[in-house]
Amino acid sequence: MLRISEIKVSINQGLDCLKSSIVNKLKIKDSDLIAYTIFKKSVDARRKDNIQFVYTVDVEVKNEEKVFALRSKDPHVMQTPDISYQYVKTGNQKLSHPPVVVGSGPAGLFAGLILAQMGYCPIVLERGKAVEERSKDVDLFWRTGKLNPESNVQFGEGGAGTFSDGKLTTQIKDTRCRKILEELVVAGAPEEIIYYSKPHVGTDHLRRVVKNLRETIKSLGGEVRFGSKATDIIIENGKIKGVEVNGGEVIPTEVAVMAVGHSARDTFKMLHQRGTYIQQKAFSIGVRIEHPQTLINKSQYGSAAENPNLGAADYKLSYHAKNGRSAYTFCMCPGGQVVASSSEEGGVVTNGMSYYARDLVNANSALLVGVGPDDFDSDHPLAGVHFQQKWEKKAFEAGGSTHYAPAQLVKDFLIDTPSTELGEVKPSYTPGVKLTDLRECLPEFVTETMKEAIVELDRKLKGFAMEDAVMTGVETRSSSPIRILRNESCEGNIQGLYPSGEGAGYAGGIISAAVDGVKVAEAIAQNYAPLKC
Repeated sequence: MLRISEIKVSINQGLDCLKSSIVNKLKIKDSDLIAYTIFKKSVDARRKDNIQFVYTVDVEVKNEEKVFALRSKDPHVMQTPDISYQYVKTGNQKLSHPPVVVGSGPAGLFAGLILAQMGYCPIVLERGKAVEERSKDVDLFWRTGKLNPESNVQFGEGGAGTFSDGKLTTQIKDTRCRKILEELVVAGAPEEIIYYSKPHVGTDHLRRVVKNLRETIKSLGGEVRFGSKATDIIIENGKIKGVEVNGGEVIPTEVAVMAVGHSARDTFKMLHQRGTYIQQKAFSIGVRIEHPQTLINKSQYGSAAENPNLGAADYKLSYHAKNGRSAYTFCMCPGGQVVASSSEEGGVVTNGMSYYARDLVNANSALLVGVGPDDFDSDHPLAGVHFQQKWEKKAFEAGGSTHYAPAQLVKDFLIDTPSTELGEVKPSYTPGVKLTDLRECLPEFVTETMKEAIVELDRKLKGFAMEDAVMTGVETRSSSPIRILRNESCEGNIQGLYPSGEGAGYAGGIISAAVDGVKVAEAIAQNYAPLKC
């Protein structure tokens, strides 16, 4: 097959125009085009008066060698590379027990899936509930403020990403990404995620997808257990010998994948006490900022803002402040809502979420400022965790010591004045917000950086500094505050312990976490022979 890139089509034209563009590009007859598939689709909105879709397509044609020879000097025509996933060659060491995977977020699910596909009969442990029951607990928390510390936005099947926009974008260049997307489609995700340049699943689809991934693991001989918190690891002579569950049962194993997520603070503490090498890691804190989605659409697409072929517009912005800090937007949720994401009593945590349709009134994004070990005032490996807890507690207090979140209008935030009433933008956070001064629950260097950034980011995205835009605090869980050290074979200092995913400090989103889970599964497979389930 041949791959053709940079085919531009007006947003008002259909796929028939794409077909004719392929024929014209290759200078062939219509009858010579056998078939084509879209490999990538993106939007070029640099010119608001001429917004276009940009395609890369894989094409099957008659006399392929001859056609390619005539176009071989065209940089936008090439032979389609083979990017199919290749399973690694398995090792010879024998396992006495199945591998245990701790956590069922993207890293844990895909580590478990690959191990199951390769015949290792993994046991996947999840401290929270299956996604069906977890969704009920989350909904109850959002409606009433009643938190289940073991079943919430952070803990449960699918991990924190289940209650998000379901973004599948990543900056890593790894051939495993395609494998992840293909498996997600098999599990029920929309097929277009394979080729969209900015794919997303939406929280509504993700809940079905993670359930289907679970069932696939089980159908291949694996086991998935909910309500099963890893409370200890059993070590003998520097080697993993088992995982303790719920303070009692011990599951014997020589291999434990620790894919625990970025909020498993009690598990971090246990691993540290057991001698696992852990170091502090930089992360970011800040707020969720909400604007009308129509404002974002107009700013990004101009007169084409209402074109149904474009959908809800997004953005990604950054600014380097005079104090040396950087502020940036993160996990932008078009047509979404701000959600309560606490996993501990006495703390407020926010995040963003969108359904697949992205059709709600507000757009929201994290507005974050980087923090690092110099800000933690301690050299303890878990000092970043303590830093998070400090500001989450302050947010809880600023919200009225309920699970209401502190909020402030941009116009008031910029002049250090507590907000007293809402304007055009109605906050989407539930159970509710309390208008206040966000300086009560964020470090001064964070608020000062954000104030400077909001003004400057308005130059890049007109309306970002909208006076009635609502800022809701605090967002502290953008990434893990620790890194669990591992070697080039993905193994920690304890033999048989494999840290993986975002919680371990090796990923920053659904796709990169899933890819890391695949890497760890491959590393295990290269050492050990498959089991007989």
